[in-house]
Amino acid sequence: MIDLSTTYMGIPLKNPIVPSASPLSAELDTIKCMADAGAAAVTLPSLFEEQVEFEAESLSHFMELGTYSYAESLTYFPPLKEFRRGPKEYVEHIRKACRAVDIPIIASLNGISPGGWTGYARQFQEAGAAAVELNIYYLPTRSQLTGEEVEQIYLSTVEDVKQHVTIPVAVKLGPFFSSLPNIATRMDAAGANALVLFNRFYQPDLDIEALEVCPRLVLSRSDEMRLPLRWIAILYGQVKASLALTTGIHTPEDVLKAVMAGADVANVCSVLLQEGVDKIGELLRGVTTWMEEHEYSSISEMKGSLSLRSVPEPAAFERANYMKVLKSYK
Repeated sequence: MIDLSTTYMGIPLKNPIVPSASPLSAELDTIKCMADAGAAAVTLPSLFEEQVEFEAESLSHFMELGTYSYAESLTYFPPLKEFRRGPKEYVEHIRKACRAVDIPIIASLNGISPGGWTGYARQFQEAGAAAVELNIYYLPTRSQLTGEEVEQIYLSTVEDVKQHVTIPVAVKLGPFFSSLPNIATRMDAAGANALVLFNRFYQPDLDIEALEVCPRLVLSRSDEMRLPLRWIAILYGQVKASLALTTGIHTPEDVLKAVMAGADVANVCSVLLQEGVDKIGELLRGVTTWMEEHEYSSISEMKGSLSLRSVPEPAAFERANYMKVLKSYK
């Protein structure tokens, strides 16, 4: 019997597949379908810092942040009434989701700074959330802001959220740090129970006819998982926090690679949006079949087996890989 169980942030899970925050988990019926298909846990869509501050009637700071010259920039913020749920409705959605399924529900907070909005993490816990995923989406645009100051924004936000809850807190990071191992270990010290690698910073496009900047969503591909795969393999064993790989999980082989690099869970999103939530069962069957064929009895047996500290040639994750890839093209 193949044992697919894993542990994420101290939470026992029946397998490593966790649907990440997306419109799919905004509906109770779809959450039930994902649970029925075999999802080990589900992460809800984010409650945004701006939504909380809007309810408190103090949105001006966020409307001005990063929009120093052009009033037109304010139009890129969607009207807050267009969000499907305000803070109170979001907390109620957590409560309903926890009652609807018997798998852990992970709530999500999305913001850029310490402040009163982080206190909602406590309400998430009281509503039954098993954990909070903190999605810090911050893009520095001022040349006066140093890398150290940016890192402190992240760390202070994590510390602020940790003060409000006793449940685990996962931190979803982007890849744009000069030293990822350093910020990862500092996140560890700040109390992060998991690192989710990586946040996809959706890049704007340009409409050259209308002379406008256009938001445009592009779903992930399997080859995009190479970046988080590499860094999870490097960080495995260097941090106490759990590791989650997000971006590019589309096939059973992708799930296996994530685990072998050292991830406790593989977050899936784009593939479910493209192919439906029944894809979860297909992924699990594929992982089980591969493990049987290769005589693995458990997920824990293979976890980290291809990480930096386990492979015979650690240089494959470092500069040597760069040189070898360049010479491989014919």
